[in-house]
Amino acid sequence: MTFPSAISALSPLDGRYASKLNALRPLMSEQGYMHRRVQVEVAWLIALSDAGFAEFKPLSLGARRYLTGLASHFSEADALAIKQIEKTTNHDVKAVEYWIKSKFKDRPELEQVSEFVHFACTSEDINNTSHALQLKGARVQVILPAIDALIDQLRQMAHAYADVPMLSRTHGQTASPTTVGKELANVLVRVQGTREKVAAVPLMAKMNGAVGNFNAHLAAWPDFDWEAFARRVIETPEAHEQIHPDGHWGLGLRFQPYSIQIEPHDYMAELFDALARTNTILIDLARDIWGYVSLGYFTQRLKAGEIGSSTMPHKVNPIDFENAEGNLGLANALLKHLSEKLPISRWQRDLTDSTVLRNMGVALGYSTLAYASLLAGLKKLEINEEALAQDLDASWEVLAEPIQTVMRRYGVQGAYEKLKEVTRGKTVTAQALHALIHELEIPQTEKDRLLAMTPGSYIGKASELARRV
Repeated sequence: MTFPSAISALSPLDGRYASKLNALRPLMSEQGYMHRRVQVEVAWLIALSDAGFAEFKPLSLGARRYLTGLASHFSEADALAIKQIEKTTNHDVKAVEYWIKSKFKDRPELEQVSEFVHFACTSEDINNTSHALQLKGARVQVILPAIDALIDQLRQMAHAYADVPMLSRTHGQTASPTTVGKELANVLVRVQGTREKVAAVPLMAKMNGAVGNFNAHLAAWPDFDWEAFARRVIETPEAHEQIHPDGHWGLGLRFQPYSIQIEPHDYMAELFDALARTNTILIDLARDIWGYVSLGYFTQRLKAGEIGSSTMPHKVNPIDFENAEGNLGLANALLKHLSEKLPISRWQRDLTDSTVLRNMGVALGYSTLAYASLLAGLKKLEINEEALAQDLDASWEVLAEPIQTVMRRYGVQGAYEKLKEVTRGKTVTAQALHALIHELEIPQTEKDRLLAMTPGSYIGKASELARRV
């Protein structure tokens, strides 16, 4: 059944936000899943023809190109045709096998070897490899570029605002000043770290039969090294038609030698955990920026026609950061369930992972949507240096820290306690602090240095650290 428009979609990813996820949909949708299944079946078939079996001679160049074309030119019509077959088979992988075989009609060379399609494979040999290819495509084409765009934006802002002083708040109270750039640099470094973890997770795949022991394979050819063969198919670099027009059959994944019927999914848990950690850092960022907008540290560039409130015309809401926070939370709820559930399977196989795996695209979709919202929000921000300066000028109490630290350096007894008495719970003025400094028994050069200090100049290495990222 097809719906007349996106407004009928049950999921907002395919409804309200459909246009923002066009890059992810071909990779992580049911069609994307079928596409990868066809790719894996074709790669296995061509590789079998090159294995040296007397019963299956190497395929001709024309046959190889035709087979790889089934994958490289896979279309929505092809996916619908497979779904039609599935209505009869009630088995999705078998439907893919039958669809491939149907494409051999009037091609004698392929018709003669049709029984080698899906040869010795269990469905999970095809499925787990397809899932790894889906994640590979999504990671390279969508997720990492989106994270990299955020990293680039944060770096630009960290450098641009490296010298703009800002009052810190710890426990909600005024604290030692920093700079706007340094606070953005903090987030940048964290995201860079988790980004590398997301990129580094090896994508695993197994092609070892019903329970991981090559039982059927060895029944057919007992003297053949099936494990080495499966490893070659999985680990040989993935085919790209423009690079390998000769029907290359590699998949470019990491071989998993030990499994039950399903690949253990530990790498998926590692990948999803790394992505969830990235998202958690970005939730932290979204909430902080929301707060800084509320304080007036940032304003937001207006877009013609936008309305912030149905009743309050003055409002410019930080909706990009709110949307990002909400969608990151949804993404993490799914990512955490995926990482906790997928490595668990009863005995050699249960089917609970199958329906859960079909929601990988939903988790990645909410992440992708959030990254786009966060990037859009960051690009709208404009610094309000006047508000930042006013906040600092009203917070001279933060200089109690450097004053008492210098007092300690010169052995002034009870330095902390003296400053605590003067500043805690009180409105502190520059005059009061300067009067205290004049009374201190420390070198005059140190008094002069403290007297010249302002909340806006007391930023330590913040500027340097911000520019260094």
